[in-house]
Amino acid sequence: MQLNPYVMFNGDCEQALRFYEQTLGGKIEFLTKFAGSPAAEHAPPEWGDKVLHATLKIDGNVVMASDAPPGHYEKPQGISISISLNDRSKAESIFNALAEGGTTTMPFAQTFWASGFGMCTDRFGIPWMVNCE
Repeated sequence: MQLNPYVMFNGDCEQALRFYEQTLGGKIEFLTKFAGSPAAEHAPPEWGDKVLHATLKIDGNVVMASDAPPGHYEKPQGISISISLNDRSKAESIFNALAEGGTTTMPFAQTFWASGFGMCTDRFGIPWMVNCE
């Protein structure tokens, strides 16, 4: 069994995945858009360049994503994507990149369980927890 987060975006999926690819050292392995797919007939014409489905591979892990169809986007609530690293400076650098242009819930700092931990919501509306044991 494999468990993967599937992240829905409000029309900026490709931009977000390109950012994650650079920030997290991942690689977009698959990306298809509404235009030219059977789903195109169920979306407005201006939605053709939006992402129907994509996969981003990060250090052996897979995150799947798409743009939510018009009228179906819901802001993520009650969940976070958690990243665990062993390198504190790398963890803090990733946290700072994710937090830039977003909101910080808990600044990256030492805690009783970790040498560094922080929580933020990135500029695309995705909540993150970055932990360095």
